Amino acid sequence: MVPILLYIGLSATGFAGEVRMALRFVDLHTHSTASDGSLTPSCLVKKAHSLGLVALALTDHDTLEGLNEAETEAETLKAAHPDVPFEFVRGCELSARCGPAEAHILGLWIDRDEAKLDGLKKKLLEVQAQRFMRNAAIAEKLQSLGLGVRLEDIEALAGGEIVARPHFAAQLLRIGAVKSTREAFEKYLGYKGAAYVPRELMKPEEAVSLLAECGATVALAHPMLMRCPIEELDKLITRLKFYGLNALEAYHSEHGAADERICVELAVRHGLLLSGGSDFHGESKPLVKLGKGHGSLRVSKAVLERLKQERRERGLSF
Repeated sequence: MVPILLYIGLSATGFAGEVRMALRFVDLHTHSTASDGSLTPSCLVKKAHSLGLVALALTDHDTLEGLNEAETEAETLKAAHPDVPFEFVRGCELSARCGPAEAHILGLWIDRDEAKLDGLKKKLLEVQAQRFMRNAAIAEKLQSLGLGVRLEDIEALAGGEIVARPHFAAQLLRIGAVKSTREAFEKYLGYKGAAYVPRELMKPEEAVSLLAECGATVALAHPMLMRCPIEELDKLITRLKFYGLNALEAYHSEHGAADERICVELAVRHGLLLSGGSDFHGESKPLVKLGKGHGSLRVSKAVLERLKQERRERGLSF
């Protein structure tokens, strides 16, 4: 059984109002216009600060593009409001293929030293090239279905380095081909959709290694969304820990209380830390609120402090 003090210390989900008031909260999984979010990196930081979050991690898909902008905004806000606690965490989210499922790997505290980022940046260039080919194939399929979707229009809509399926969904909405993002994925972009194109993804071991090598704290994002048997998840965690996995993202918008308990138990069993975040995207996931998920998510500052403590013990910076 998981010690109850561990669980209370790391999540405020479901506890009384007075306990919530005594805690401060963080969000360690968010996305901006640098990938498939709808807020610019600086606007995302401003929103987190205005909501009273004491820490925010920007973890865009397959890119580091928005980190400097977000970090600059965070420093500006701290200078303007020195009495308001706020930390910015440089992050990234990599997608990997794990059998029939995808494993998403988060890196927190990505190093600023360009020399340490060389391997990661080279791989990101490969990933982005593969994304371009996939996006071109999706656009071609949509055109063959009689839909006026051009890749250059999608790229203009995205505005950032990464173009992803949510951008195609937004364009389909814009031209009136669908009435909702959900319909866009069900009819065209999802696994069973008419314009679906599979992704070429790295192995999860490679994703973990790349992030660990550049000094990041590495977490397996929303493990329960992989929908694999617990025994298989347990084996995956065992393998990934060998390559540098540090934490499990127990607290997530799509994790219920039972999911959280399983993640905590797995973390205890494997000697891993816990992480958590909303996976905020903005307009493409309008029901997921920054720092709150679907409304009940709360990730306490204790989660952040434990992750930082572990980094100090390894001689790593923030």
